[in-house]
Amino acid sequence: MKKKSKYILFGIVILGVVIAGVGTYATLSNKQPTDTKITIGSQGTDTVVWKHIADSKVAKQKHLNIEVKDFTDSNSLNKALANDEIQVNAFQSYAFYTTYNKNNPDKKVYALGTTYIQPMGIYSGKYKSISSIPKNSTVAIANDAAAESRGLKLLESAGLVTLNKHQVDELVAPSDVKENPKQLKIKTVESTSTPSLLHDDGIAAVAIDNNTAQISKLDVFKDAIFHEKLDQNTKSNVNVIVTNKKHVNDENYKKILHLYHDKKIQKWIKANYSGKVEINKSISELEK
Repeated sequence: MKKKSKYILFGIVILGVVIAGVGTYATLSNKQPTDTKITIGSQGTDTVVWKHIADSKVAKQKHLNIEVKDFTDSNSLNKALANDEIQVNAFQSYAFYTTYNKNNPDKKVYALGTTYIQPMGIYSGKYKSISSIPKNSTVAIANDAAAESRGLKLLESAGLVTLNKHQVDELVAPSDVKENPKQLKIKTVESTSTPSLLHDDGIAAVAIDNNTAQISKLDVFKDAIFHEKLDQNTKSNVNVIVTNKKHVNDENYKKILHLYHDKKIQKWIKANYSGKVEINKSISELEK
């Protein structure tokens, strides 16, 4: 009888260990994945978009804890990324990205994928059409290298100037203006000041990037007298999501790209910022 009791007791102990083990396993298996914290740098309306994304249910479902920092200086965004002060940035065109990497070979950044293109427009506070812009008048464009080049190409598309031959993704400068039949004076200014020039009597027209235009409540499809056509010639203007070397192969960072293109997120963007036209392509497609 004692022997039998011993076996019963032993069995109870083993059963207790098994139950405890199952309980521990169940606890471990039900443990939620740790959220990945990623700081994204952006500016203007893109900051507003990313703050919405950061607070979305979709971000939580993907276990992404996103903090968004707003920058006023475009150049500091890639520097902060290269120094790992932020882990991702979302503000720049493919042309801006490639130009930065050419000029900063020791602090390169890496594109994860594309987000959108928003057409640059020519706006005027005086004239209703491109053909109405008179001879010898002044046209303003932004002064950073990528925006300046884009503005000049836009003036060419509008038939106001002709540029020297160049590749689609090659930057151009005012010195590349080959023909200027209206003898326009091309003035370069800070991009943030371009909307205010619509009220300047000395300025006939202004090329304004769509991010800056949207901040000033301008609709490129309604208010511009001319705007970029979305085709192969404007592919260098597609915006990209960028990270640094430390995180380029991290799968959690690739979730950021999928998050941006989520149907619910895109529905919100289209309702609030119709000028941001979604582009979901690989970086290799822009490199062709």
